[in-house]
Formats: sequence, structure tokens, C-alpha cells
Amino acid sequence: MEVGRSKAGIQLSQRKYALDILSETGLLATKPSLVPMESNSKLSKTEGPLFHGPSLYHKLVGKLLYLTNTRPDLSYSMNLLSQFLDTPRVLHYDALIKVLKYVGNGVFLPANSTLNLVAYSDANWENCPDTCQSTTEFCVFIGNSLVSWK
Repeated sequence: MEVGRSKAGIQLSQRKYALDILSETGLLATKPSLVPMESNSKLSKTEGPLFHGPSLYHKLVGKLLYLTNTRPDLSYSMNLLSQFLDTPRVLHYDALIKVLKYVGNGVFLPANSTLNLVAYSDANWENCPDTCQSTTEFCVFIGNSLVSWK
């Protein structure tokens, strides 16, 4: 983990680790994605052809899960993609590549933010087409700094 401090605030990141993953996958020079995953993505365990390299999928998911320590914005996407480790499909790998293209700087904790406590939550009823389970998410900010999430 890298910690950068300036008058503006503190930057927590795993920049070298993220750049190593992008370099290893040949995505270092590709156009970055603005979002890790489309908000209306519904991935299924049975849709589409099987991915030809499940060990590559496992390896990349594992590396990106480690990256969620400083990238809470990746948590939902990686939780979803982790559900397909047993039989990854081409659609799952494509979604994983989109997450890889999104990987960026990390979490910034600004020095001049207010001490307001703000929380957001969301729920999605029967979001998973395979299990019909719902998902619930939340994030808590103190000022502009993310301090807790699920």
C-alpha cells in the first residue's frame, strides 16, 4: 500500500500493484473505463460459452480482490465476479476486463473537508438471475472521505 501526503490531503493507493496487473494483462495502454461495471449488468452462471482459461480468470479475480483494500469502488464488481469462479463464462471475463480498465488512483482523503457524517444505502430486489437474491449496499462518509462501505 502506498500513502501519499500533501497539503491537499492523503492518497491511499496500490498504484504499483494496479499498474503491474494492467501491464501483465496487456491493458496498460488501453483507454480507461469510466465505471467498473454497468449498473444494469445481470450476469448468469449459465449464459454464454465457457471461458477457455479459468485459471487466468481465477488469478485476475484474486489480484483484484486484493486491490479492494484501497479501492472500495471495486467491491461490488469483484463480489459479483467472484461468484463465477467455478465455471467462468466469456461474459464474466469481459466484465472482468472492464473492471481492469477502470482501475485507477485509489482513495483520496482531503485535508479540508467538513466533519459532516453522510450515509447512502441502496437495495436491489432479486438482482441475481441465478439465485434471485437481493443485494444491499451502503457507504458512509465523514466529510468527503469514505470511511465504511459494504
